Amino acid sequence: MLQFAVSKVIQKVEAKYPAKLQIGSAKFLDLNTVMVQDIQFLPIDQPKLLQIDSVEATVSFRSLFLGRLVFKQFNVTNGTIDAIKQGATDNFSFLIKKKPTQAATADTVKKSNYGILLNRLIETVFENVPDGVNFQRLAVSLRNEGLFIGVKVPSLTIEDGVILSKAVIATDSVTNTMNIKGVVDPDDYLLSAKMYGDAPGGIEVPYIERKWGATLKFDTLSVSITGKEFKNGNLTVRGESSGYSLVLNHPKIADEDVFVKDGALKYVITLGDHYYSLDTLSEVRINKAVFYPQITYETRPNRKIGIKIDSPNIPANDLFQSMPPGLFDTFQGMQATGSFKYHMDFFVDMAQVDSLTFNSDLDAQNLSITNFGAQDFRKINQEFVHTVYENGKVLRTFPVGPSYAKYTPYAQISPYLKNSIITAEDPRFFTHKGFHEGAFRHSLITNIKEKSFVRGGSTISMQLVKNVFLTRKKTITRKVEEALIVWLIENLKLSDKQRMYEVYLNIIEWGPGIYGAKEAAQFYFQKLPSQLTLEEGMFLASIVPKPKMYRTYFDPYGNLRSYPRYFFKLIAGNMLKKGLISANDYNGMSTHVNLKGRAADFIIKIKPDTTMIMDTLQLAPIDLLD
Repeated sequence: MLQFAVSKVIQKVEAKYPAKLQIGSAKFLDLNTVMVQDIQFLPIDQPKLLQIDSVEATVSFRSLFLGRLVFKQFNVTNGTIDAIKQGATDNFSFLIKKKPTQAATADTVKKSNYGILLNRLIETVFENVPDGVNFQRLAVSLRNEGLFIGVKVPSLTIEDGVILSKAVIATDSVTNTMNIKGVVDPDDYLLSAKMYGDAPGGIEVPYIERKWGATLKFDTLSVSITGKEFKNGNLTVRGESSGYSLVLNHPKIADEDVFVKDGALKYVITLGDHYYSLDTLSEVRINKAVFYPQITYETRPNRKIGIKIDSPNIPANDLFQSMPPGLFDTFQGMQATGSFKYHMDFFVDMAQVDSLTFNSDLDAQNLSITNFGAQDFRKINQEFVHTVYENGKVLRTFPVGPSYAKYTPYAQISPYLKNSIITAEDPRFFTHKGFHEGAFRHSLITNIKEKSFVRGGSTISMQLVKNVFLTRKKTITRKVEEALIVWLIENLKLSDKQRMYEVYLNIIEWGPGIYGAKEAAQFYFQKLPSQLTLEEGMFLASIVPKPKMYRTYFDPYGNLRSYPRYFFKLIAGNMLKKGLISANDYNGMSTHVNLKGRAADFIIKIKPDTTMIMDTLQLAPIDLLD
């Protein structure tokens, strides 16, 4: 019977694959234990793929009576898998080739429900976990067109549900020695494993540098599944994951290594038919700061994305101390009393992007900063030294205050210039607390429609903070850091609005190497900021989003093109409605600007590109329709 079963397995494998399966011997050691020796899997005309010296399996008689095969003990000694794909040599691709696409059937439709598929996989795995496992001297290697991965496992045991193993994992550039400890309980669908190195920072995740230009290291990583529920085609899986001493580096995330001492995720994930969610009972912890995320993603009939984030009351010191170095350097060393609470709600139906909803609310209770740490956000209240960055490099440094000859006090700047910029950039600057949710929502809608970042949502407060306190490198977390600094300045009234606007007008870029209202007035019009006319003020306001683009605003005859003329009419109309200019100013406004300064020498005298339609909302970051 045993020999018959072995021959049937060989026939089945060889009928399915272009390979030979060889089994040296198979025999019973006792009534329910089988020893199979010298197992080889030999692809036709290709190198050997698999070699196992011996497999010893003890079968549960009870499982035989139930009509399925479950091993009580499973021992493997001296196993080698050597997968190779280099040029004409390929000994494994035939195992993973996809079957020809067939017309959709009821069965294939079911396969689109990843909840059903994952539930089937989990149950199969847990139902077939032996009571005991003893793997000795296993080696797996993959050589795939220059890619190399090698894994050596001296031993792997499972006894009374306890998992113990050690593995050496080698790639082209990284070799890790990893210890693994865990527990498994098939009856409760419980699996937990902890991976750690022999030395601090000893585990480095391979290939993410080649794939994404990032590096990731950790001391200890724990993952677990603590339970599952399958109901009405939906699978809900619960579990936890945690990491200790994680170090991440990626130029789009931060300028330097990001260090997280202790992080954890408790997850409740649901998968269904074209539906995926991270449910409300999930929890993210970064050091001492805790957040409750909820994410939903639907793919049919329309793609829909929903994100909610809530937090409990987080003591202010816990929040500041939990901010990972490398991500939030401006808050390192900050101390405070009081607490924070956060709520964010985002939803978009990709078939109705204009109905996108977004709101974000950070509340504080009895907040008071006792130590500003690395950056004192009150420094803008007196003279300070400002550094200009371009492409991550220092371009220029100058004082912002009376000692600098090019500094211009607020009262000595033309109201036309001040009001034009406020109207175009941030109409509610003097009344909001640093944020304009409506503008940010419109920017999200525009960016989603264009499938790229074409429109910002920054208020003047945010632009000021970005210029004064942060480098100009665009990283994922810089926007969060910028928003929190703005919130602190505005809500704790660390500076008044007029002073913030005065600093802003004295540091923003207005052309190639041109910073501040005084340099701009001189460069374009050979005037003082107080002497600027309505037209000149609106021209300077129009180029704030893209100051070096001013050279394309004029035709070969020195006249303004259609976009700036439209901008003049739109901004002047809004200024008239708000009483910022008179009817005589509006009616007497010209759409001609005479450049008298050095700026005239840099005008690009090219014919207009009639194929390009410039969107004013793309250039102005704040919603012009106030």
